[in-house]
Amino acid sequence: MAQLKNITIVLKPKVTAEFESILPNLASWLHRRKKTVFFLSKERDRLSKIFKGDLKNLNFVEEDNLHENTDLIITMGGDGTLIGVSRNVKKGSPPIFGVNMGHLGFITEFSKVEFFDQLEETLRGNYKLTTLSLYQVEVFKKGKSTFKGNFLNDLVINNNQISRMLTLSVESEGEHIYNLSGDGLIISSPIGSTAYSLAAGGPIINPKVNAITLTPICAHSLTHRPLVIPDNTSVTIKAAK
Repeated sequence: MAQLKNITIVLKPKVTAEFESILPNLASWLHRRKKTVFFLSKERDRLSKIFKGDLKNLNFVEEDNLHENTDLIITMGGDGTLIGVSRNVKKGSPPIFGVNMGHLGFITEFSKVEFFDQLEETLRGNYKLTTLSLYQVEVFKKGKSTFKGNFLNDLVINNNQISRMLTLSVESEGEHIYNLSGDGLIISSPIGSTAYSLAAGGPIINPKVNAITLTPICAHSLTHRPLVIPDNTSVTIKAAK
């Protein structure tokens, strides 16, 4: 395995106090092991408060170059922080080491009180990589593409007006599945199956299963149930006019 020399730390947004004790210790711990520590450039002001203005041993990288200039990314926050970093991964992106700074996290594997031991082993090369699928979504309006993005856990289609039902036409590989009337639809990966999809009545899917789940949200029909399909198929959803 490649030597992990450059370490980039990505923080949960808009939080300072909970990092004041752990981040200086982590940075010093990494420096003692001859590692170069990076943070996102946009975090400079927040880090100045956390490190009491002493940023001389810290380096900064632009978010667009995050996956190109580091050997290991440490996310410190929760599932949302890790998922946010994962959306922009590229071929050859470095491993992501997820630290859960809160109490609830299904994807972030390491807790804030015990991750140093696991990180030590990781830096020594004693780690196993888990590869997850990243799914693509594209939005069209009047035949023109208006948005392209990726998701790791789930994609939700709903009405931005509360308690307003909408009707969706759902197709897969050109085959019509159903017309859905309700609050919306969740397209979930196995990683996302324990989140919103589960709360809406969807199944728990083992991460090793190559499948996605279509889970209706408050469907206005007893026949519209969660549907599991192969993850290498395309899904087309059209909103009724």
